[in-house]
Amino acid sequence: MQNPLLESFDLAPFSKIKNEHFKPAFLQAIAEARAEIAAITNSKEPANFENTIEALEFSGQQLDRVSSVFFNLNSAETNHEMQKIAQEVSPLLSEFSNDITLNEDLFLRIKTVYGQREKLDLNTEQQTLLEKKYKSFSRNGANLDEDSKKRLREIDTELAKLKLKFGENVLAETNNYELHLTDEQELEGLPDGAKEAAAQLAKSKNKQGWVITLDYPSYIPFMKYAKNRDLRKELSLAFGSKGFKGNEFDNQEQVLEIAKLRYERANLLGYDTHAHFVLEERMAETPEKVHKFLGELLEKAKPAADREFKQMADFAKDLDGITTFQKWDSAYYGEKLKQRLFSLDDEKLKPYFKLENVIEGVFKVAEKLFDLTFKEVFDVDTYHKDVKTYQVHDMNKNPVAFFYADFHPRKGKRGGAWMTSFKPQYHKDGKNVRPHIANVCNFTPSTDTKPSLLTFNEVTTLFHEFGHALHGMLANTSYPSLSGTSVYWDFVELPSQILENWCYEKEALELFAKHYETGETIPMELIDKIKASATFQEGMQTLRQLSFGLLDMSWHGLNPTQITDVKEHESKAFEGTMLYPDTSETCMSTAFAHIFQGGYSSGYYSYKWAEVLDADAFAYFKENGIFNKEIANKFKEHVLSKGGTENPMELYKRFRGSAPNIKALLERSGLLQAS
Repeated sequence: MQNPLLESFDLAPFSKIKNEHFKPAFLQAIAEARAEIAAITNSKEPANFENTIEALEFSGQQLDRVSSVFFNLNSAETNHEMQKIAQEVSPLLSEFSNDITLNEDLFLRIKTVYGQREKLDLNTEQQTLLEKKYKSFSRNGANLDEDSKKRLREIDTELAKLKLKFGENVLAETNNYELHLTDEQELEGLPDGAKEAAAQLAKSKNKQGWVITLDYPSYIPFMKYAKNRDLRKELSLAFGSKGFKGNEFDNQEQVLEIAKLRYERANLLGYDTHAHFVLEERMAETPEKVHKFLGELLEKAKPAADREFKQMADFAKDLDGITTFQKWDSAYYGEKLKQRLFSLDDEKLKPYFKLENVIEGVFKVAEKLFDLTFKEVFDVDTYHKDVKTYQVHDMNKNPVAFFYADFHPRKGKRGGAWMTSFKPQYHKDGKNVRPHIANVCNFTPSTDTKPSLLTFNEVTTLFHEFGHALHGMLANTSYPSLSGTSVYWDFVELPSQILENWCYEKEALELFAKHYETGETIPMELIDKIKASATFQEGMQTLRQLSFGLLDMSWHGLNPTQITDVKEHESKAFEGTMLYPDTSETCMSTAFAHIFQGGYSSGYYSYKWAEVLDADAFAYFKENGIFNKEIANKFKEHVLSKGGTENPMELYKRFRGSAPNIKALLERSGLLQAS
C-alpha cells in the first residue's frame, strides 16, 4: 500500500491521507528514527557537537512530520477511528521517547560533549542546544537506576493514555449535549444572528426550532443575551459539569491519576513536586515565586472584584429582583450593565467585524509592523473545506511561511482556539527551511443571511492566535527544537497577548473595522467606548484567571496522593477567589484541558505573567507610536525570530532595554487605584 505520509512532501497531502495510513506510517517512522539513533550511538568516532548533538537534533524528522499531521488533525478534524489510533500510537511514542532518554550509551556521548562545553567554540544557539539536550536526558531519568527507569517508562505510558482519554471525554460531553427549543419565546433577548445560527444548527440536525450547544459561538451568546434564567441555568450547569456526571465520560479518576503520576514522576527525578520539576525550565523558576506573583496580583484584584461583583448583583436585584446572584447571571447582567455604563452593545459592534475584514486587518497590522505580505491561494490541499491557505512573503518577495486558517466549529473539532505547526523552521545544508503554521479557532459561522460577524472578544482571540502564528512564521533559528514557539512556557504568550493591544487602537481599527453592508469605518464614538470599556470588570476577570492559576498549582505544587475527592479539593483551592455561590453539580478540574491534556500543567499562571510582559512591551510602542518601525524591528529581531535560542529574560531586556515592570499591567487594568 502506498502511504502518502511516508513519501517526501512539503505541504501535507491531506486529501490523500486515510486513517489506515497513520499507524503504518508511525511504525515505519519510529523504526527509521531508531536506526538514526543507533547510528549516533554506535559511531566509532569520538563524540563531538556535530556527530552527537546536531545529529540527534535532526534525527526523527520523518516521525515529527507524521506526528504533527496526525495530532493536529486529531484536534481539528477527528473521529472515533482516529481517537482509537491515538490511543494505540501514544504509548508507542512514549516508549520510543523513553528509549532515547534512557539510552545509556547515547547519554554517555552527550555527557562527554557537555563535559567539554567550556573548551568548545560554540555560538549562543549551539550552547543552548547542548544545554537543552543534556537537560532533556538528565531531567527525564538518564541518571536513574534500572528499576527507577522502568517505573518512569510505565508512568509515561500511562500518562499518555490518560491525557488522551481526558480530552476525548471532554469532547464527547461537549458533543453529547444540546438544548433543543421549539418555543420562540424561550429565545427572548437573543440577537437575530444568534437565533438564525441556532435555527440553522437545528436544521442541520433535521430538527424543528432552534438548537443551542456547548460550543462557544452557540453557548456564549445564549448566556449573554437570553432572558430565560432557567434555560441559562441549565446551559451553565451542562457546561460546568463536563466530565463530572459519573457517567462513561467522567474524568474524576483521570484527574486524580494524572496528578498522582506526575507527582510520583517528579519524585523519581529528585523534585519535590511536579511544579518544582516544570518551573525549573520557566522564567518563574520556582512554585514560591509563582505563588508570590499570584498573591501580589490577588491583593490588587480582590477588592476591585468584590466591588464589581456587588455592583453587578445590586444591578440585577434592582432590574429583575434577583436575590441570589449566580454564575448563570454573570454574562447576562454583565452585558446589560456594560450597555448601561458605556452604551456599548457587542451586537452593535459585530457588523464592523466581518471575519474576512478582520483577517485582512491582522494581515495589514503584520505588514505595517513586520513587512509581511499574505496572498490567499486556492489550489492547496486542506483537511476541511473551511480551511483557508496563504503564502507569506517579505517585502523582497522571499518566502517566509505557509499559513493555514481554520476558523469555525464543527463536530470533529475540539473547542477553543490555538496555533500549531505542520512544519518547523530551521537551517540545514545551507538552506533556511520555512515553517508551515496554522491558526485553529471556533468563531461564529456565517448564516443564510449574514456573513461571519465576530464579537469583539472573537476579534481579540483572532489577533491573539495570530500573534502566536507570527512567532512561528518569523522564526529564524538553526535548530527546529529551538524554533518559533519552542520557548519557555511563561514567555510563549508574549507575542500573542501583545498583538491584542492593536485591537483597541484607532489607528489599527480604522484599517479593517468597516461595516459589512455600508463599508463605513467604525465611528470614533464606538472606538472610544471600546477603549473606555476595556477595563470593565477587570478585577473579576483577573480574579478568574488567578483562580485558575491557583487551582493548577494546587494540583501540581503539592503532594496530591491524599486527595480522594476532586470537587472538595477544587473548592479549597478556590476559597480565596470565590465570588459566586458554589454549585454542587459542577467542577472545573474535570474539563480543565489546559492543565490535564495540554501543556499548561504548573503553567497556567503564564497568562498573567505574560500580561506583565505584554503591557510593559506595548507601553514601549505607545510611547513611540504603535506602528513604530524601529521598535517593531527590535521586537522581531530579539523576540519573534529568536525562538528559544536564549534565556527569554535576556531577549526581553535586549528588546526593551530593561526588565519588565508590573506597573504597566496594573495601570492598564485600572487596578492601581483598586486596592
